[in-house]
Amino acid sequence: MYILRSFDVNKPGTEAEDLVGGVVGGSIVQGIFRVGDVMEIRPGIRFEKDGKTSYRQLQTEVRSLQIGAGPVSEARPGGLVGVGTSLDPSVTKSDSLVGNIIGKGELPPVSDRLTLKVKLFEKVVGTEELLEVDRIRTGEALVLNVATAVTAGVVSSARDEEVEITLKKPVCVEEGSKVAISRRVGGGWRLIGYGLTA
Repeated sequence: MYILRSFDVNKPGTEAEDLVGGVVGGSIVQGIFRVGDVMEIRPGIRFEKDGKTSYRQLQTEVRSLQIGAGPVSEARPGGLVGVGTSLDPSVTKSDSLVGNIIGKGELPPVSDRLTLKVKLFEKVVGTEELLEVDRIRTGEALVLNVATAVTAGVVSSARDEEVEITLKKPVCVEEGSKVAISRRVGGGWRLIGYGLTA
């Protein structure tokens, strides 16, 4: 499941023994989630050590599942699901886990570099005047939307329809996934095309 929201559902002033774990929400893509399952979250939480930024994956137990109709003991693909976890609520508050993937078994690898087969649009999306999209250049800064994750990156290599991008924040992505590509145009980031992960 791609995490679309994460939050702390405890009200201020709740007694310690009444606190519940953090909640993540999203849509299950494959598999079945059951109460009691042990799940992994990738790429995980950010931490700094010796001046370097890293990410550490998390493990958690599913404590509850909530769908539109109410609480359930298992959830399948389709529709939105709230997953109550055993995580410390401070880890999930304020959408801090948005962009991560939660699941059991084999999750896609975490990567801080992406190779994309790129398809650029003819015109930039979201500008008042119709601007043509120039090719992507080495050294250019881009913003990528990878499922629910948003990350910045710098193009380390640009060849015809294939680009390599070094990411500021790692992502967990399967080969063949579609990635939206935006570049700085005027005062904002504008959609210029998409790429498939290679």
